[in-house]
Amino acid sequence: MTNYTTLISAEQLQALTKSGQPLRIFDCSFELMQPHAGMQSYLKLHIPGAIYADLETALTARHGVPGAHGLITATGADAPASGGRHPLPNREKFATWLSSVGMGNEMQAVVYDRNQANYCGRLWWMLKWAGHENVAVLDGGLQAWQAAGGPVNSGEEPAHFQTSFLAGPERARLVDAQTVADQLGRPAQTLIDARATPRFKGEVEPLDPVAGHIPGALNRPFGLNLMPDGTFKPAEQLKAEFTALLGQRDPATVVHHCGSGVSALPNLIAMEVAGLGRSALYAGSWSDWCKDPDRPVAQG
Repeated sequence: MTNYTTLISAEQLQALTKSGQPLRIFDCSFELMQPHAGMQSYLKLHIPGAIYADLETALTARHGVPGAHGLITATGADAPASGGRHPLPNREKFATWLSSVGMGNEMQAVVYDRNQANYCGRLWWMLKWAGHENVAVLDGGLQAWQAAGGPVNSGEEPAHFQTSFLAGPERARLVDAQTVADQLGRPAQTLIDARATPRFKGEVEPLDPVAGHIPGALNRPFGLNLMPDGTFKPAEQLKAEFTALLGQRDPATVVHHCGSGVSALPNLIAMEVAGLGRSALYAGSWSDWCKDPDRPVAQG
């Protein structure tokens, strides 16, 4: 049995689907400014057997979204695991969703999108966080699958039997705002911000109430990890680029973030592909950091 833990090529996935190995494929396509567009794209075209994993309903806690009587405050069993515009559901809630779509602990998971791994990276990381190591990103997304002659389906897929996914020891490190604040400016923490440079510099801010970045953070827009065809750059090239960005900083100290903990993941995946280890994620990210007026903000 072959296990994939970072990237999987379209050709490798084609072979895997024919092998009989337990497999679950997830389509995570999404459009931030058009939340329903991802599902529409999925229904139009997807890899046969793929389950749609909606960023806002499956991979984000309901905490903070509009409800019938104002913003929803999720507590108890529904309490989120992070802050920010896309707060993580807690691990137990996430495991319940995985069980509902037929994801088992013995399965190889493959995640993909149409968005430069911007959204499927979230599910890749969440599965690691839930203790499931055998999950890989389809390198190049649906576009690469189609270019390799992979078959596609349209419409809804048949429902899967419910499983009993059990969350195991965390294989990915989640940090919160207090941890980031406590380590600010110390060698033990290196922040990498994946947002576009104009947002990082505070020149524009289309989504959050405050413009700028966390003081001391380095900027690497997530799209820099990809080749023109949407596949990740070769490991050696990624290693050289991250080494140049970090300078004398230890890769083990890196904490990734972005606007709301989603587009930070291509950077985290790229570092792992480069052989630099699995770094941490501040899932609340800028949308969580800037809501507190007492936290420092940098611009430029």
